[in-house]
Amino acid sequence: MKHRVLAGAALVATLTTASAVPATAFAEARSVRRPLTGEAVYFDYNKKFSVDRYVPGSGFVRLGNPSENFQFAASPDGRKLAWITLRGEVKVKVGGKVTTAAKGVPVGAPCLTPTWSPDSKRLAYVSRNNDGASPVTIVNADGTGLRKAGKTVGVCHLAWSGDGRYLAGYAGAADAVYKLDVTTGKSAKVKGIAIPTHVQSLSPDGRNVIVEIVPKGADLGDGGWPSGFTPTIVDTVTGKKVAIPVKGRLLGAFYLADARLVVRVAGTAHNALVVLDETGKQLQRLDEPAKAQKQGLLQVVR
Repeated sequence: MKHRVLAGAALVATLTTASAVPATAFAEARSVRRPLTGEAVYFDYNKKFSVDRYVPGSGFVRLGNPSENFQFAASPDGRKLAWITLRGEVKVKVGGKVTTAAKGVPVGAPCLTPTWSPDSKRLAYVSRNNDGASPVTIVNADGTGLRKAGKTVGVCHLAWSGDGRYLAGYAGAADAVYKLDVTTGKSAKVKGIAIPTHVQSLSPDGRNVIVEIVPKGADLGDGGWPSGFTPTIVDTVTGKKVAIPVKGRLLGAFYLADARLVVRVAGTAHNALVVLDETGKQLQRLDEPAKAQKQGLLQVVR
């Protein structure tokens, strides 16, 4: 299935400075780092398509089965699932309760996933999709506080930085990644990225972006969440690639809100999560559950 072509790039939103996570809260996150437990959210395209939170010592907890569409996202706290139905509704599931947070959302484009704010309280999504600029809306998870946030020519797999200031996404034509400063409403093309097909994560200060870059002439896929991918970290200011000092076959990577980098590494019986500090020093290596070996990693919770 060929990649759906959607013009444009990142979310162009005019948000107030209050939308961002306060600097003090960001500094707090870095000062009270705790070892990761391995809690994470996984998804499985097989067996009725499920999204599950893994809690060490307790096992897997089902977040939902958004099987009617592949436009979905898990909150950073691992407790909420959002997805877009074939009727164009943004659904949010918390525990056993499902809420319709919004309606009139474009469907049929797997890369047009909703994205969660760093505090797991709000969602951003494309209100309409066409060949021109499309409006983007921000809404609280319970459906309140809906407001227009700006316009963009298209957004794919948006990632929100831990400090709440930046959003990054790739153009549906798979030819560029753009980063938006939500305090100014201005977006800019990131240098050094030629053929991106996935944006996974932003560093908490928005400086580095984790993307999947495919070789020229390779299959671009269908725009859905990849079950695994070779991560590339790019400095959004210089366009230079940032080395990932982890050996093995890499299956993805995430930035945490406190600036640690979590790298997923393939294994024989199970995969592993390798945790690095800002200097690249390894802090931890955690075994994932064997059940998750063939599943996609959607969020690293704690």
